[in-house]
Amino acid sequence: MTPADLSLTVLHAVRRAVDDGALRVEVPPRVKVERARPGGAGEYASNVALTLARSAGRSAREVAGIIEERLRDAPGLSGVEITGPGFLNFTLRSDAGSDLVRTVLREGLVYGHGTSLSGTTVRFAEVTESRAVLVTDVVVRLLRSQGAEAGGGGSERVYVQPGTYEEDRLGRDAARWALLRAAPHDRPLDGTPFLAQHERNSLFRVRYAYSRVRRLLVNGEQLGVSPVAEVPVDAPGGPELLSVLGDHPVVLLAAARHRAPDRLARHLEAAADALLAFQHTVLPLGDEKPSAAHRSRLALAEAAGTVLAGGLSVLGISAPDRI
Repeated sequence: MTPADLSLTVLHAVRRAVDDGALRVEVPPRVKVERARPGGAGEYASNVALTLARSAGRSAREVAGIIEERLRDAPGLSGVEITGPGFLNFTLRSDAGSDLVRTVLREGLVYGHGTSLSGTTVRFAEVTESRAVLVTDVVVRLLRSQGAEAGGGGSERVYVQPGTYEEDRLGRDAARWALLRAAPHDRPLDGTPFLAQHERNSLFRVRYAYSRVRRLLVNGEQLGVSPVAEVPVDAPGGPELLSVLGDHPVVLLAAARHRAPDRLARHLEAAADALLAFQHTVLPLGDEKPSAAHRSRLALAEAAGTVLAGGLSVLGISAPDRI
């Protein structure tokens, strides 16, 4: 279950409560779900009960209780707890990670794309400054990935023109990363460090992580290990990587809403770092025999590569199989 799936599950529970008369409120267009804070209960949390309490004429804990009743048998959830003044806290089933991996592999490069902004139309004013054209182009892609109709601002110029964005000096990908990795209201980053193939180079780490996934898949084929998400991932680093991949739809939506490609770039860095920390446990070592655990780990690695490639594609940056 992804955060987007969980958000829809909670929204459906609210709608059921309204439909059967337990709550008299207007059903919100969406429900915000976020990571539970350190020390909190469960893995995810929502303040939806607090936002509905006043219009419902009930306390937030009463509203949370009504919603919780309609979530007890929800697929993908192993528990729902009410904490504090009325927060809903969610614990996912142990096999939810396998479900997430299967979702990513099924949806491919468009994993995280959705319809949250359907019905929204955005037209940007024409811009000519190099960075503004680039940022607008990527923001348009982000908005469209969430179902919005968007255009203008010079976004039709998809390709970086020679002599602009420092492409002649840095190359297309490094130039784009240098301009997009910084928040739109901040100064562009110095692109020179992005030419070095070193772990301090965030672009290199992201693209290298993707290339490692491609190599793991080749090596897995040679060892007779194919990626299949059939058992929970038990290797060190697996839960952290699953967490980052699960956040991908939320990050894409937030980047679109806030017109902030840098949010996606930072998320790809986090995904790359999690994958690089996890990679050493994926395939059998020494005399180890291939098992269902290795197949699931390889499937998780492939899902991470899919997220990296899809995110880079939105930014207009290539994902080479080898570096």
